Amino acid sequence: MRLYTALVAKLLFPLQEKLKKHNTPAIRRAMEDSQWWPAEKLEAFRLERLRALLTNAGRHVPYYRDCFAGLAFDPSALKSPADLQKLPLLTKSIIRAEGERMKSDIAQNLARFNTGGSSGEPLIFFIGNERVSHDVAAKWRATRWWGVDIGDTEIVVWGSPIELGTQDRIRALRDKLMRTELLPAFEMNDSNLDRFVARIAARRPSMLFGYPSAISHIARHAEKKGIGLDKLGIKVVFCTSERLYDHQRASISRAFACPVANGYGGRDAGFIAHECPAGGMHITAEDIIVEIIDENGTVQPPGVAGEIVVTHLATSDFPFIRYRTGDIGTLGAETCACGRQLPLLKEIQGRSTDFVVAADGTTMHGLALIYILRDLPAVQSFKIVQETRQLTRVLIVAAQAFDDSMLENIREGFKRRLGASVTIEISIVDAIPPERSGKHRYVVSHVGSN
Repeated sequence: MRLYTALVAKLLFPLQEKLKKHNTPAIRRAMEDSQWWPAEKLEAFRLERLRALLTNAGRHVPYYRDCFAGLAFDPSALKSPADLQKLPLLTKSIIRAEGERMKSDIAQNLARFNTGGSSGEPLIFFIGNERVSHDVAAKWRATRWWGVDIGDTEIVVWGSPIELGTQDRIRALRDKLMRTELLPAFEMNDSNLDRFVARIAARRPSMLFGYPSAISHIARHAEKKGIGLDKLGIKVVFCTSERLYDHQRASISRAFACPVANGYGGRDAGFIAHECPAGGMHITAEDIIVEIIDENGTVQPPGVAGEIVVTHLATSDFPFIRYRTGDIGTLGAETCACGRQLPLLKEIQGRSTDFVVAADGTTMHGLALIYILRDLPAVQSFKIVQETRQLTRVLIVAAQAFDDSMLENIREGFKRRLGASVTIEISIVDAIPPERSGKHRYVVSHVGSN
């Protein structure tokens, strides 16, 4: 480990986590031990943590207290994770309807989060220090699988307002110390793509992290311009937040001359699985129990595709128990060639966010439009369809609090992104129809990107 990287990973980052009251370093060290445990030992550990989560939920979370009482469910009698099937599935609509009743009555210092979700339904939820510590530790462990660490130079290609809106002096200083640099993934016109490529070439980071669609866009732009990025010494590109397609993996790997590591998860469900150098998508089994269900809610065996359902064991403050992600996947029955005993996700389907193209040709991540809608309480669900550069349709399922003044605000927000000349047609509908495949997409663009 290089000297400065060691200083950050062993001193500066642990100090930051201590000040935040996170015990991330200790959790990461424990995870690096438990990933090699025999399957029986790991399963016993998970069962113990599951009992603790359910016991806490039954005592302190009003929604689950009533739920368990109605089912005569006793968490202490849990014999295996399969006993979770006695409990109902948790959906976004339940979380929205129950609101404060999803919180533990002893929770403190919760942070508010929100996500549009794969169905376009805005979801507001809360995360405590326990959840943050475990999620960061899981990501940190997976980073180290690839020979890089916190403190190695990193460029993050991202688009969330949470990240992009907090670039104050303290955050800027922290990023400088951690050697992390952020490139905004929203706007990808030729000028910005030239700047991104130049910055990556000048920075020569050890790793890239971000949306696969955005990073592959940068890779294709560099190749189109004849700019070589294959001798920068980048060790790995980490992709997350969207489905990683084979053609994206190939273009990224070719442009940067390094492997691509897939990651699967979200703000709501947590860091569910990470890819190791041997190619296995390892579930963060110490924290996450994954079930695969069919359309009737019946749990499926390994090798059979279905909806991914997650129980996050570090969510005692705001429990995610049997949470329906809306994504489709398959559990693997085999173990990975790397030797880690963490179970595998064999296949992940269904997460795809289109780019949209502004009237002037600027290519933007679809989230640029989603953020305009997703945190409006009066918008229950939505779908954005870009027909042409001059026409975008928006379908909205509205709550009773929705009024006509919101329509103009939404139009203005879209026009700021897409262009003043663009027509924004908004329709209030009773339900959002699925795609022909049966899947739901919250952004569909029929306009080819640059």
